[in-house]
Amino acid sequence: MINANFVLFGALLNLIGSSSYAIDTFRGKTKPNRVTWFLWALAPMIAFSAQISGGIGIRSLMTFMVGFGPAIVFIASFMNKKAYWKISKLDIACGVLSVLALILWYLTKNAAVAILLSILADALAGVPTIIKAYKEPETESYNVFFFGAISAAITLLTIEIWTFEVAAFPVYIFAICSLLFVLIFRKQGIQLVKK
Repeated sequence: MINANFVLFGALLNLIGSSSYAIDTFRGKTKPNRVTWFLWALAPMIAFSAQISGGIGIRSLMTFMVGFGPAIVFIASFMNKKAYWKISKLDIACGVLSVLALILWYLTKNAAVAILLSILADALAGVPTIIKAYKEPETESYNVFFFGAISAAITLLTIEIWTFEVAAFPVYIFAICSLLFVLIFRKQGIQLVKK
């Protein structure tokens, strides 16, 4: 276990990753799925609220940053018309299911259920981007997911007493960021090596 203040370093890494993705979006290099990035901003903020109400403390900063960064990317996607990924029926279906999970959280008012449903909502929101990263990794930037995975790992290393409320969201973020990093980097990394 490392000192809980390392979460601040993880939050900085999240900000660096999200900012680089937002800059790539502004330049038209990256084409974010707006449904995913909007819901990726919303769901973690709900999990963050649940963590705060559950007394999680500084470790909840990672969850806040996981929502704040996508909010920046979502806003950046409107600043360059070329940096827009067309929304499909799958995006809408995942978005509706994600919002339904958030509504169910609201109705339960239970911190553990809120975190679980926020993870479900976040994962459903991510399905379109996971598919896009697999099929067209050149429309994505891997830095945000690399830094997100490191930030989540740092948060996990600070945990003294493992409970669902403390560990679930960082474990999920580590898993999804690692998956997206691998899907995007597998093609872009090969291209970097060839250069």
